[in-house]
Amino acid sequence: MADKSFLNWPFLEVRHRALSEALEAWCEANLKDLDHADTDETCRHLVRILGQAGFLQHSASADGVLDVRSLCILRETLARHDGLADFSFAMQGLGTGAISLFGTQDQKEQWLPLTRSGRAISAFALTEPASGSDVANSTMTATKDGDHYVLNGEKTWISNGGIADVYTLFARSEEAPGAKGLSAFIVTPDLPGFAIKERLETIAPHPLATLEFTECRVPASAMLGTPGQGFKIAMSVLDVFRTTVAAAALGFARRALEEAIARVTTRQIQGAALFDLQMVQGHIADMALDVDASALLVYRAAWAKDSGAARVTREAAMAKLFATDHAQLVIDKAVQLFGGDGVRSGTVVESLYREIRALRIYEGASDVQKIIIARQALDRAKGDT
Repeated sequence: MADKSFLNWPFLEVRHRALSEALEAWCEANLKDLDHADTDETCRHLVRILGQAGFLQHSASADGVLDVRSLCILRETLARHDGLADFSFAMQGLGTGAISLFGTQDQKEQWLPLTRSGRAISAFALTEPASGSDVANSTMTATKDGDHYVLNGEKTWISNGGIADVYTLFARSEEAPGAKGLSAFIVTPDLPGFAIKERLETIAPHPLATLEFTECRVPASAMLGTPGQGFKIAMSVLDVFRTTVAAAALGFARRALEEAIARVTTRQIQGAALFDLQMVQGHIADMALDVDASALLVYRAAWAKDSGAARVTREAAMAKLFATDHAQLVIDKAVQLFGGDGVRSGTVVESLYREIRALRIYEGASDVQKIIIARQALDRAKGDT
């Protein structure tokens, strides 16, 4: 049984504990025997049942206010039970985050009831083949043509690419250089000129694709916010959901610790439990420390955002960097403690080992988080002098 003592920390409230309890029961009932043979169909199924259970109501908000602590509890719990369940929930939030925060009333009324009920799948199309983490240098264009914009270019590593019903897409619409020239659009896959160029396979299977746009016309009414506001929109969404990536990593780490403790307390070596070895105790201690330190950073960042902070760039970057990097260390130790069984395909710790690696890359790679933290520290130091 995973440690739930963190639910009594002052960062969280009664409603968060109630959410955790309800979700835990749902996961036990719905995720134990989940079939992963067809990744696309599994994700469609998960979005559907998460919507039916009401949990996707937390993924978006018509009033533009998202409870980040609830999002973190949802992602941590789902990740601890099943990586694809976490992925399916997370993308409903990330994909419609811009609509929640910057959409018009008509845009919200059109899409949020569908995504929050699980009747439509969403995606966030930001990354490009050449620019990667350097969002400000995106080259995809959105050229104004009367009451439409014409999209040309590619997006890649797009989660839910190929199965999404709605994409939040970022393209260069203005003559202004860098970040000031980006705008955001709501795009559907039925538009002429929108194509799935390639489906991408990874070590932990998820729906991923490269999208190609060739003279793809979208109505001007599909723009989110105002022209040139795209970078601000993207960063505002990531400012919320980057902390939830850390929460997912925390969930993976908690499961690895849980599996490791069960292993070392039941596995015999020379007539005694494996746990009796001091070196093994040292590994378990390191893992428990990394889990709790990650949880503190995750729920501090979430609490700060929910408490009204305009931006939590520093706190979210710290949480994501530490939780994802240290979840990798926790899971690696679990694999080591399992010995040969740790690398056997289909075991829990082997699955966790594959799942965690991507979290140190997407929504801002670990090295990018270090740059963000360093710049924030420098800015604070300058402000104090």
